[in-house]
Parts: sequence; C-alpha cells; structure tokens
Amino acid sequence: MKKVSYLIHKPRFHYFSSLSRGTAISSEVLSIVHSVDPMEPALEQVVPFLSPEIITSVLQEQQNPYLCFRFFVWAAKRKQFRSWGSHNLMINLLVSDNSHLFDAYWRALEEIKSYGLRIPSDAFAVLIAGYWETKNAEKAVESFGKMKDFDCQPNLFTYNLILHILVNKGMVLLALAVYNLMLKLNCHLNCSTYTILIDGLCKSAKISDALNLFEEMTQRGIVPTKITYTVVLSGLCQAKRINDAYHLFQNMKTNGIKPDFITYNALLNGVCKLGKMDEAFTLLKNFKKDGFDLDLNSYSSLIDGLFRAQRFKEAHDTFHKMTKSGITPDVILHTIMIRGLCNEGRVDDAFKLIKEMTDKNLVPDTQAYNTLIKGFCDKGLLDEARSLKLEISGVDKFPDSCTYTILISGMCRYGLVGDAQNIFNEMEKYGCVPSVITFNALIDGLSKSGDLQKAHLLFYKMEIGRNPSLFLRLTQGSDRVVDSGSLQTLVTKLCESGSPLKAYKLLTQLSDNVILPTITTYNILINGLCKAGILEGAFKLFKELQVKGKAPDSVTYGTLIHGLQSVGRDNDASILLEEMMKNGCKPTPAVYKTLMKWSCRRKKTFAAFSHWLDYLKSVRKQDEKEIELVEEYLENGEIERPVRLLLDMDIKLKDLDSSPYTIWLIGFCQVHKTTEALKLLAILKEYDINLTPASCVMLISTLCKEGKLNMAVEVFVYALQKGFILKPRICNNLIKSLIRSRYVEDHVFDVMEKMDSCGYDLNVYLDESTRFLLSTRRKQEMRNLVTK
Repeated sequence: MKKVSYLIHKPRFHYFSSLSRGTAISSEVLSIVHSVDPMEPALEQVVPFLSPEIITSVLQEQQNPYLCFRFFVWAAKRKQFRSWGSHNLMINLLVSDNSHLFDAYWRALEEIKSYGLRIPSDAFAVLIAGYWETKNAEKAVESFGKMKDFDCQPNLFTYNLILHILVNKGMVLLALAVYNLMLKLNCHLNCSTYTILIDGLCKSAKISDALNLFEEMTQRGIVPTKITYTVVLSGLCQAKRINDAYHLFQNMKTNGIKPDFITYNALLNGVCKLGKMDEAFTLLKNFKKDGFDLDLNSYSSLIDGLFRAQRFKEAHDTFHKMTKSGITPDVILHTIMIRGLCNEGRVDDAFKLIKEMTDKNLVPDTQAYNTLIKGFCDKGLLDEARSLKLEISGVDKFPDSCTYTILISGMCRYGLVGDAQNIFNEMEKYGCVPSVITFNALIDGLSKSGDLQKAHLLFYKMEIGRNPSLFLRLTQGSDRVVDSGSLQTLVTKLCESGSPLKAYKLLTQLSDNVILPTITTYNILINGLCKAGILEGAFKLFKELQVKGKAPDSVTYGTLIHGLQSVGRDNDASILLEEMMKNGCKPTPAVYKTLMKWSCRRKKTFAAFSHWLDYLKSVRKQDEKEIELVEEYLENGEIERPVRLLLDMDIKLKDLDSSPYTIWLIGFCQVHKTTEALKLLAILKEYDINLTPASCVMLISTLCKEGKLNMAVEVFVYALQKGFILKPRICNNLIKSLIRSRYVEDHVFDVMEKMDSCGYDLNVYLDESTRFLLSTRRKQEMRNLVTK
C-alpha cells in the first residue's frame, strides 16, 4: 500500500482571489497600461486603485500576454499590488502554452532588466511554479539558478518552492545544499522550510538525519505544525521505529497539537505494516476515544495488515464491514485484496476482482496487474500470467521492469529458461531497463540449467552496464581517464557533486580494464557512499578492493566506522574496529576521535573518554600504570585529577592533542552536565589549551539555557579574541538572553561593541526579534532617564 503522507507545498498557489472582471476600466487607463513603460512613475498615479488581478485579467482577455507579463513584474515590485490571485493568473497563463508564453515571459524579464532595475523574487516564483506545473523540473531549477543573473535575491517563498521541487525529484542532497546556502545568507527560515526537508529525508530513508533536522528546527524556536509532526511520524513508521513514533505522537498531543486523520492513519499504517494487528486494534480503540472514525485509508491499512499476518478471514470480514458502511474501495485497496487472495492461493477469485474493478469503472494500474501476475506464476499458471501481461496494454498501461522480472522469475522456477530469455530480450527491445533483480533471476535460471557460459556473459553485461561504449566515452573529453591519477580526480569530482553511485559504476568498470584504482581512490568513493547513506554499497566496495588484492588502510576502516556510527550501528562499528586490529591495521587517533564524538552524541560522555584511553594504551605502553589510574579516577566520577594527570603526561611526552579534551567538553554540554564542563574548561585555560569554535558555540548555548550568562559572555569574548566567526544564531541567542535577564542586561551593549570592533556587521547579524528587544530596551532606558 502506498505510504500515507502529506503533499507539502503544492506548486500552485491555492489562494484564489475573486476577480472583478466586470469592473469598469476606462479606455484612458487601458491606453496608459498599453503604452507606458512598466517602470514609468505615471502608471502608479493612474492605477493605484486597481488590483493587479483586474488589470491582468483585462490584458489577458485582450490576448496580449507579453504586456500582461510586463505589468505583473512591475506590480510585483510594489507590496500593495502583490496578491495570490495575480500569481495564479500568471501561472494559468504560462501553462496554457508550454513554450511560446515562457519565451514571452523571459523577454519581459530581459526588457525590465535592460532598464537597470532588479527583478522581484515574486516574478521568478511564478516562472518556477509554471515550469513545475508543466512537469519541467529541470527548467524550474535552471530558472532558480538564473536569478542571480537578474540581480534577484530569492525570498523565503521562492527558496521553499525550489526545495519542494528538489525533494519531489529525489534530489535531497541538492536540497540540503540550498538549505545550507540559506543559513549562510542568514535567511529567516520557517516551519515550511524544515517540513519540506524533513519530508525529503524521511522518503530517502534518512530518518536519523530527519530527526536531527527536526531537533535543530525546535532549537531555533520554530514551532512544528501538525504537518511536520505527521511527516516525522510517517518516517519513523517507515523505518519500523514504532516506539519512537508512539512517543512523538504523545509529544504532539502534549504540545497542544491535535492529530488529524492523516496523522492517525500514518501511525496505524506503520503498526499494520509490521503485522502487529492486536496492537493495531488496541491503538484503534484509543483513536476512537479522540473522535477518530475509520476511513478508506484506515481500512486499507487494517486489511493489508491482516493479510500480512495471514488472518485471512478477519481481512475479508473487515472488507465487507467497510463496504456495508458505505465506503467505496479504490484501486489501492483492490490491489491489497488481490495480493491477499493470491497469498491464500485463491488466484481465480483475485482474477475475478480485476474484472469487477473494470465493471465499476475502476482502471487497474500496473501494480494491480503485477500482483495478479505474480499470483499466477506462484501457482504455475504461466500461460495465464503471460496473457495478463498482454492485457495491461489494453487498458493504456504498460508492463514495467517489475512485470518482466516476475515473469522471468516464474519461467526460470519452472525450468522454462529459454522463454525467460525471450522475455528478457523483449524487455530490452521495448526500452524497459532490467533491474539487478531481473539480472539475478535470469542468471540463477541459466546457472541451474547448466548454461554457465551464458550466465557468465549476462553477469558481465550487468556489471558493465547496458552501454558498451561507456568506457570509450569516459576516456575522452575534459574528464579523460588515462591513469590512476585522473581516475582519482574524476571519482573525487563525482563524489563532491553528490553522485557517488556514478563514481562507483565508473570505478568498477575501469578497474577491470588497464587502469587500476589506488587505495586512496577507493577511500574517496567509500567516503562518498557513506555520506550519501549508501552503506551497503560502501561495504560491497570494501570487499571488492580486498578481492582485487588491495589492503584497506586506517582511512578505509575509519570511514566505514564513522558511517556505521552515523546510522546508529554502534555494535557493528565495534566489530569492525576489532577486525581492523586483527588484520594488523593500527587505528589512527582519528578513528578513536570518531568513536568519541559519536559516544558523546549518544550521551555517553565517560564512555567517550574511555575510547581515547584505549588509544593511549596502544601507543604508550610505558605509561600503563598512569592510564589505569586515570580510569580509576573516571570510574569514581572525578574530572579534575584524571584530566590533569593526562595533560601532564602529554606535556612530558611533547604529544599534546587538544581535540580529545574539547570533544569531551562538547559531550558534557550535550548532556547538560554544566558543572563538569566548567571544571574541564577551567583546567584547559590553566594549561593554556585553545578551545575550538565548536566547543565555544556549545558552551555558550548551554550556559545561556541554564542562565549562567556571565560565563556565557566570558566564553563569547574569548571566541571574539581568537577571531572565531560565530553564526548569527548563537550571537542572537546570547544577546536576547542578556536583554531578558535583569541582572546582566548591561553586558548587552558591551558585547555588541566588541562584536563591532571584531568586524561583525550588526545590521546583518541581528535578526528582527533581537532588534525589537533592543529597541524596547532603549525605550525603557529613556523612560528611566525622564523619570529620574
């Protein structure tokens, strides 16, 4: 069943204003609108009483789209003329002709640019939305990129629109790059920004990243909406983290946000997908207490779950109960019923259901047919399965890769490998791309039938891809691959541009030719795959490089350990560390620091420092007794004595590395152990050890939360003196905390003066809420002076 989710930010503006098309407009006004340049001040004097919708609709009726576009861009520069209605009119006009009117719109932009005027962001928002409406995402993204050529700075709405498009096209990494650009430009983000990104991460199975972004959103003081909660809840359910989904659901209600049907259905669907049907019915009782009634989506989730749990009678009873209540099943629910009947072995009844759908004017989709085709193949009814594949085209649907894969698997299972090969060839003939599963099914069939030569050739074909000229094309042009060095350069470029899978395909193809990748090239690609969350691909490459005689080095292992930690697979990371040492590869300090950082993020601060002690034991055999003493101190909960002892050892050996201590300092802040953090801070200052920018930010944030503002100011001044450029968020947070505190509010202007003297542009750094608080503070001072 399809995942229940919100459609966030539809590309059209759904706030239509009523248009007074019958409003009388004098011929003199229309004459001016037609003849005067859109930048002419006289136009503002003549038509200020008219809405853009009225002017635009009149121009539209007179079939003059170019003039209409010019007037819209002119109106968009004036706040009093902006409205959703005018936006919608422009989009409607643009999409009425996919090419001609878009060209006219660009000409209008170019003309206004020729006057030396900046184009308003609203004008590009309409253009981007128009391209998206006509299913031309590439042009939409390209238009966004061209905004800088028109000296046009995107506003928040335009940013959110392009984020929505990128997420819907599956380009989540590019969407995150745009988000980072927004942060860099100090763009005021809103709930929609985060909801779009969180939705994209959830759909890309990056639930940990989605939760981190959700937490960042709340830390910024942005209150999640019902939609945001539902998106995260759906992502947790998809990741099978039902307990976390329950917790979030309760948290949502506690925060006064009432769940709606989509929220309830998302949680119910998640439980049913896991086959926990008793839990699902208990959950349903609790939902009904909140006034929730079963709808089509709810019944679909329940019936699907009952079939998965092989509770067939209950599934059919639930279906009949639903139809009696007046709810009409749709194509999705019919597909669920077909799958359930096939799993029962009742393929004839499933086939009848397809016929019933057509009688009810419901058109079965390809997925419904594929479900039934699989049912026929499982029963050995191969002729019926092939006949049904032909029927798909009769309802204006087309067999997809899944259709062919099901048939090939079925043919091979019953020994009809020749027929399976014919289907495979037919698949390629009609331009349907075989998946890895398709290749594997046919290779398995050929192997079992004893035709190992054909199986080997097919495997080779799968490995090199369907285009035999790929190698020749890649070795030509600007990205020419002639040796190991140029291969490494191209792999690096592909990984940095967010295309690790392309880099993987390139490396696997070229490594079988004359060019041999170095271990550095493998490490770059493994890192790219880990960053993209493709851990299985990273480990596959890890195994391949060993097969090819390459020994993984400490960077290889360290990268994989970091990747495992990033997705919460701590045990696997520990196993890999042990394997690394067994293979005689000595872990570098960077590996242990990675373990420390992730332990701190898991709120295991003392375990974090234990990792560093493990490293010291491996390199400082002569200090074994002192290290054991440090461990004893730490087990007793002490901070000062073990840290001093370690620092003295470091200084004696002239091997001082400050990063383990600053990582530990950040860890204490993350678990709100401020006392321990301040103790460690005092010791580091005593030993004249510099803090990192990250540790300063974490300290300031933690101290502000706990009201220890004098210390927060002290750390902030330290950061300024060291030349650290802190982000606006932390600066605004400190200034607001100082203003709101009646004990240390006098520090506010001292802090601002120091920021100004260190090169901070306060006009850029201070946000609106901080400015408001400062203004209120100054007014209060003036009143106090007058009173005195």
